Amino acid sequence: MVYRRTHQVVKRLAARRSAILAAAREAAAEGGMAAVQIAPVAVRANVAAGTVYRYFPSKAELISELIAEVSRDELAAIRRAADAAPGPSSALAAAVTTVAVHTLSQRRLAWGILAEPVDVDVSASRLASRREIAGEIASRIDAAVRAGHLPAQDTALAATALLGALHEALVGPLAPDNLGDPVKMRDAVQTVTLLALRAVGVMDARARGLVVQQTLLPTTKALVGA
Repeated sequence: MVYRRTHQVVKRLAARRSAILAAAREAAAEGGMAAVQIAPVAVRANVAAGTVYRYFPSKAELISELIAEVSRDELAAIRRAADAAPGPSSALAAAVTTVAVHTLSQRRLAWGILAEPVDVDVSASRLASRREIAGEIASRIDAAVRAGHLPAQDTALAATALLGALHEALVGPLAPDNLGDPVKMRDAVQTVTLLALRAVGVMDARARGLVVQQTLLPTTKALVGA
């Protein structure tokens, strides 16, 4: 007879996998990717180290899946914010604001996902993460172009440039070190969103109005502590 996992067994296995990833995420948020080690993650997840290996056969696989999970969460948040916007320009502003807010609200984790040196190869997962988020921003720029709100442009290149600028400004080596303050965080979000909108062709007065609109949204206010 072929063994088939019951619904409860499948549910329990999924919950354990989620707990391991949550523990890895907490470790990375506190100590960077260097803190994501099998034994400490197992302790945080309240499982044996062997159990972690059963789900993730190597440290590289654990970190790669952590990067993928964090990116999926960010992508879902970007889509929710943009889909709730009243028009394509507002949707683009919402997408950019969400990237900025997520990056600033978890800077240590964001740097770990993006570029922190690690002793295992996770380049494929990092590349896939950036490609998905850049693709979402490109689709929002494209929608605004098609609606006549923006001039024609290479939307894929523009999205990649915007994403690079956001990450470099907020968590790169040259990023300010005082962005933990809620007021500074809010100002930084507004500044990079305004920069992004101007860069793709939104007129200044309109861009400023879109930035103010985003700042007043409950989700943005809650995340930046406004």
